[in-house]
Amino acid sequence: MEKVRVLLLDAAPGELLDRELERLLGHGLTVTLNLRRVADKAGARAAWAGRVDFTDFDGFDEPALIAETVRDGIGYHAVKSRAGVPLRAAFLAAATDHVLANRLRVVGRAGAGTDHVELAAAAHHGVAVTHTPGSNANAVAEFVLAQLLALIRNLPAHNEAAHRGRWTAPATPALELSELTLGIVGLGRIGLALAERATALGMVVQGLSRRPAETSVPQAQSLTALLATTDVVSLHLPLTPQTRGMIGRAELAVMRPGSILLNTARGGIVDEQALADALGDAAHPLAAAAVDTFEHEHATFTSPLFGLPNALLSPHLAGMTRSAMATAAIRCADHIAALLAGRPDGVPVATV
Repeated sequence: MEKVRVLLLDAAPGELLDRELERLLGHGLTVTLNLRRVADKAGARAAWAGRVDFTDFDGFDEPALIAETVRDGIGYHAVKSRAGVPLRAAFLAAATDHVLANRLRVVGRAGAGTDHVELAAAAHHGVAVTHTPGSNANAVAEFVLAQLLALIRNLPAHNEAAHRGRWTAPATPALELSELTLGIVGLGRIGLALAERATALGMVVQGLSRRPAETSVPQAQSLTALLATTDVVSLHLPLTPQTRGMIGRAELAVMRPGSILLNTARGGIVDEQALADALGDAAHPLAAAAVDTFEHEHATFTSPLFGLPNALLSPHLAGMTRSAMATAAIRCADHIAALLAGRPDGVPVATV
């Protein structure tokens, strides 16, 4: 029987690694585990020796990724990614080369977004790209509320002051959530989960959706109208040619005085330099922002937002709860196995 080979570029962390590997092996797949992002490499080798193969390379290094994929002319039928390793045209061409014994057929993402994959190139080479939409909806929605509470109560500054032994008090009383209007741009699973929680906390919520008829959340007439009539704007959109740069200088300028922008979607949706300039201008209506996703991440992480006291920054971890990551890992394993077995019904597949 032919071995169906799967490369785990970045496995689920900690105890979830075992669950993910068991699920893949339970589907009869032959697994190669990349140890680069595994915290306990020795422990993983000891626990799984003889059941899985091992490799160790930086998936964000495209030449290294290609070298592993074509090593010894064997190849892989599927590649699974969690942290958004870029899978571009050069990799996809190499991984589907006819000289390989096994050619790539499936890319699996344990997460909602697929912008790290060059979808047009994947389609050209006959590679299906599956993902796990909704697996982290609750986690991200909760994180957005944590960002908002931290900003309106100025927790980072008070924490820093307290650690230095300084007893501080707010210059002006903080607002409660029920005094704020929340605008949600993008009402997919995450946006709706946030709307439900924010409404329960007493916030007035309005949204902007590509499919307004499918949601009960009150709809703004346009992006400009939403920005101008909400105190807090939270972004929950995929990164596409249409959404790239959709929040720029003009959009930031129409926001309400004292407003807050939250981005847990994708960095490219917001013009980071425009956002940094707005936050650095005391006369600008935007008062603060919380950003979890950036134009440049991981080894290339940099941003003009660095050092701004009214910018709350975090390293793309909104969806990283145990429940969300377990759900994503298991669903991704099931999706990969189903597609490789020729059972695509019910499996989400990204298209160009």
